[in-house]
Formats: sequence, C-alpha cells, structure tokens
Amino acid sequence: MAMVVSSVHAAYPDRPIRMIVPSTPGGGTDLATRIVMPKLSEYLGQQIVVDNRGGASGNIGAELGARAAPDGYTLIAAIASLTSNASLMKKVPFDVERDFAPIAMTVIVPNLLVSNPSLPAGNVKELIAHIKSRPGQMQFASAGVGSMPHLMMEFFVSSAGLKMTHVPYKGAGLALVDIIAGHVPLMAANILSTLPQVKAGKLRAYGVTSARRSPGAPDIPTIAEAGLPGYDAVTWFGVLAPAGTPRAIVTHLHSNVVRAVNDPAIRKRFVDDGADPSPSASPEAFAVLIRSEVHKWAKVIKDAGIQPE
Repeated sequence: MAMVVSSVHAAYPDRPIRMIVPSTPGGGTDLATRIVMPKLSEYLGQQIVVDNRGGASGNIGAELGARAAPDGYTLIAAIASLTSNASLMKKVPFDVERDFAPIAMTVIVPNLLVSNPSLPAGNVKELIAHIKSRPGQMQFASAGVGSMPHLMMEFFVSSAGLKMTHVPYKGAGLALVDIIAGHVPLMAANILSTLPQVKAGKLRAYGVTSARRSPGAPDIPTIAEAGLPGYDAVTWFGVLAPAGTPRAIVTHLHSNVVRAVNDPAIRKRFVDDGADPSPSASPEAFAVLIRSEVHKWAKVIKDAGIQPE
C-alpha cells in the first residue's frame, strides 16, 4: 500500500487542475483565490483553471466540487459561509464536514465593528453600556439576513447580553451608506471597505472582529481585547478537495498551498488589502476549524431565532 501511495504522490499532478470558485468573478472568494493560484500553479508545475460557479450562497459550486472525482484534479475554493449555510437553509446538497477533504485555510479577512462618529461611545466597553441602557431601542445594519455581517453582529449581541434590532440591506455597500449618513448606528463590515472610511473620519472603528489585530490596521484593537473577551468572528478563505482524495495528494497540496500563501509577494498583497495570511498548520487543523465554525454559527443562528429558508 505504501508503494501505491508513494507512486500516486510522485505522479501528481500530471495534468491541469480545476479550481471551482463558488462565487461570481470579482467577489471576495474569487479575488482571494486568484491571488494565490498563480504561485500555487508554479509550485505544482501545472496550470490551475479557475471555474466560477456562483449561486445559492456558494452551494452550487460547492456541491459540484463535492461530487467530483476525488483524484486531486478538482479543488474547491472555500469560504466561511459554507459553515453557516446548513443552519440557514432547509436543504443543503452536501455536508461540509463529511463531503470534503480539507486542504488548508489561506487567509482571514476580519470585519470592523463601526458606527457613525456621532454615536456617544468611544470604545467597546462604552458601546456595550450605551446599548444596554437602551434595550431593544438601538439598531444594527447588515448585508442581508444570514449574511456573515449579520451573524457577526448577532454573535456580538448575544455575547454581550444585548437587545438590538436588525436592519437588513441588499448588500453591505448600501448598509454602509446609511451608517455614514447616520440613519443606522452600527454595523460589522468587511475591513477592506470600512478602513478607508475610518481613515477619512466618516466612520468610527471600535475593533476588529478577529482574535488578533489585523496586519493592515495594527492600531485598531480586537473586540475581545477592547471589552468582549472571547469574541472571534471572521470571514476566511481556503482550499478543499472532494472527500476520499488520497492522503498523499492532500498532504502534497497542503504543503504547496502553505508555501504559496507564505510567498513574500503574496503575503504583502493580502496585508496591504487588510487581510491576514493564515495558512493552516495541517489539513487536520483546517478540519477542526470547519467543525468548530459549523457548531458556532448553528448556535448563533438558533439563539437569534433566524429561521432556515
């Protein structure tokens, strides 16, 4: 058996690899994938063909990948929302824990908890106290029901023991316009879109949603260190293969994905955009993350009373 595994590893890859991106071109998943793929292709010695299959919150592309032959020639670009879909939708055509072989997480993109500067709270502790003094009276915006910005705010609300009203928008851009205008006071939104507005003085930043500070905004504290210990909620991207992909191929892919993400030029590109290159230490570590995210978001969704659609 060892000789078979060794020969599989030695021969792989000997033809182009398809990378299914379960989003439309230009989205966050697509951009994060395309930053890494040229270097990964160089290291693997084969062309990687990006195949965008958007729709159904990423489920269409993910299902296509889950059903592909487990031979290492079809990979799937993973996004954090795949771990919340099972709790947000009545029917998901795959099991994110069983139907994929995790390869590696590649990068973390934190959100920023931001408000209109007129809100009379200068930090996270003051903000929590301000909201608690007005139970149910304050609102928060999001990019839509079940979006990661929505879930991150519900996690903040439940973790701090708050009562707030959710105002969903059809996209984060529209929500941010109203935050800047002062129509809705609070939102957790992608650091890539909010940081320029913070620097321009149009938004106040209370903290990043990740467990550690963002390399792109090192002066902004984490929400956890600023007043809500244990808070950690991010958008992350990674690489999956279909379940059953040979261990030797998974290991080979993992080492080269990590190598690509750690390339100085790739790391600089991510950091300059406000992201945090965070390749998984092992495929098993990525599997543990996925499992923990599934359970975390299931609890947040249940506690918030969000009904599957």
